[in-house]
Amino acid sequence: KSYPVRDIAFQLLKYMIEIWEAKIKKEGTDRLPIIIPLVVYHGKNNWKLSTTLGEMINGYNKLPKDIQKYIPNYEYLLYDISRYKDEEIKGEAQLKILLNILRDIFTKDGKDLQESILEAVEYLIKLEDKQSGIEYFETLMRYIFSAKANLTETDVKEIIEKMEATYPEGSEVVMTLAEKLKEEGLKEGLEKGRREERLNTAIKLLTKKFGPLPEEIKSKISKLDLVTLEIIIDGIFDYESLEDIKKYIN
Repeated sequence: KSYPVRDIAFQLLKYMIEIWEAKIKKEGTDRLPIIIPLVVYHGKNNWKLSTTLGEMINGYNKLPKDIQKYIPNYEYLLYDISRYKDEEIKGEAQLKILLNILRDIFTKDGKDLQESILEAVEYLIKLEDKQSGIEYFETLMRYIFSAKANLTETDVKEIIEKMEATYPEGSEVVMTLAEKLKEEGLKEGLEKGRREERLNTAIKLLTKKFGPLPEEIKSKISKLDLVTLEIIIDGIFDYESLEDIKKYIN
């Protein structure tokens, strides 16, 4: 989690039930595996929430012990990795890279995050399976870009330049991903802008023809995709009443 979630104990309970249900259906057994729930937290603020399900149940802590035993409760483990230093994070290369990046992605600025990425590269270079290293690095960079980390275009260029000398395969990955995501972001922005424009047009034309639209209809129209909005606009002269467009919004 990158931010505290008040109902996390309930979320974890649902995940555990799903695991147990899958086990029962797949193996036809009534014996359930042990599950130890664990939350890895990497947000900016301290996690101040209780780590038990009982805290979410009204009046649970005031109940006598002989009543509490009939009500489900458990405690989950919490690892706040923001408080760990590099040397305290143990494990194999992939795990250390993952935990370091999770720790730094929302708490460090572009320059410091650059250093974390370059440190990750140092670990990857040492892997014997170079192809796996490249694939892992690509997954890592996808996460960093999709999480909208504090990286500017200049930061990305500097990362590429520094990596070309030590890890050319990695610099190619960053360059390709940066271009692709930039293109996708531009395309998404254009699509969103066009949809907003068609939405305003559809509401304006329908209002002009039938008068002020009921809020319920306006709300439903605002959720339509671009293609459906285009269809409504194209048929504006054929509609005799608002009933004619309800087939598009129900």
